[in-house]
Amino acid sequence: MDIKKILAGEKMPDKNDPRYKEQYEREVEAGRKFANKTKLTLLVMKIQSWANVHRVGFLVIVFGFVISLFALNIINMIRYYKASQNVPHRTVVEQVDQALHQQLELKKAR
Repeated sequence: MDIKKILAGEKMPDKNDPRYKEQYEREVEAGRKFANKTKLTLLVMKIQSWANVHRVGFLVIVFGFVISLFALNIINMIRYYKASQNVPHRTVVEQVDQALHQQLELKKAR
C-alpha cells in the first residue's frame, strides 16, 4: 500500500456514488441483520415510545447525563491542573543534561 494513502487516507465514499453503491448496500444490510439479531431494534423502539410518552423526563435524563459528564470532565481537568502545579517543571535541555550526567556517573562507577 502506498505511504501517502496510509497517511492521508482514502476519500470518504458517498452513498450515492455508483462505485460504492453495492458496498454501501451490503454494509447497511449487515447493520440491519446485526441490529435484529441483538434485539437492538426492539430496545430502541421501547426507548423511543417511552420518550414520546414522557418527553420532559426523557429530556431531563439525556441533558442531565450530558451535563454531568461535562462537569466530570471539568472537575478532572481542574484536578490534573492542580496536580501538575506540584511537579517541578524542567525543560528538555535540563532533562537531557540530567540523563547524560547519570550515564557518566554509571560509567565512572564501573
